[in-house]
Amino acid sequence: MDKIKIALQYMMPKHLISRLVGKFAAAELGSITTAGIKWFIKQYKIDMSEAAQSEAEAYKTFNDFFTRPLKPGIRPLCNDKEYIVHPVDGAVSQCGPIKDGQIFQAKGHEYSSLALLGNQVDDAKRFEEGDFATIYLAPKDYHRIHMPIKGTLSKMTYVPGDLFSVNPLTAENVPGLFARNERVVALFETEIGPMAMVLVGATIVASIETVWAGTVTPPTGKKVFTWDYPTEGPDALTLDKGDEMGRFKLGSTVVMLFAKDALDEFAEAVEPGAVTRMGQPFAKIED
Repeated sequence: MDKIKIALQYMMPKHLISRLVGKFAAAELGSITTAGIKWFIKQYKIDMSEAAQSEAEAYKTFNDFFTRPLKPGIRPLCNDKEYIVHPVDGAVSQCGPIKDGQIFQAKGHEYSSLALLGNQVDDAKRFEEGDFATIYLAPKDYHRIHMPIKGTLSKMTYVPGDLFSVNPLTAENVPGLFARNERVVALFETEIGPMAMVLVGATIVASIETVWAGTVTPPTGKKVFTWDYPTEGPDALTLDKGDEMGRFKLGSTVVMLFAKDALDEFAEAVEPGAVTRMGQPFAKIED
């Protein structure tokens, strides 16, 4: 059955399906939208008591529901300066060192940091022998992405690609999954060096957004696009630890890259399969 599921992903028109779902998710359809949201809540056992608006009727569109804000204070931020924090609610897929430019995806599968970053050679060099972490957001999760540490935006790259599902089954069976799916790469300058936040698209992920650029995709492109940003002066964009930096309209994956010697060690219980909650300790900073 697993082989059939993977084979179907290769065959299906993933971009077309995703964009059609995106149009539906953005539409205000009244009772149809409300009924769909109620079904989704029940199907994925979503804890709506954490949401700022707990009733399905409060959301005009599926997208409003998918990107729902949480109640103030529901995700307390670890303010210990020795730690960076989890950027999202989700589950750790993999984490560890970047060895010889390769990132571990799953047993039998690796991919290059260069490919992940859209073949931006200078960017990839900044993360040689550094560390990575991959976090999977399931459909039930909170879909906003936050800063693990204070950082100033220096570059954004849009990388076209496929839209395979990014669930654990696909990660175990599709080579180079995160470096072949459509993605948005945000580079930040931080007190511990450069940090990359890679927002990976997936099947029926209707949109990837950032707080500074709005919707980056769709529409999709066929070429890699880059945007450079000033890191000093009045136009520099600096986001504090815990600030929102982007969002998915439905679940997906975030891959974080850190420079060599930026991190001392991952926090206790940060290992493949571990549940993450935004704002909790993620990794200790190197002294």
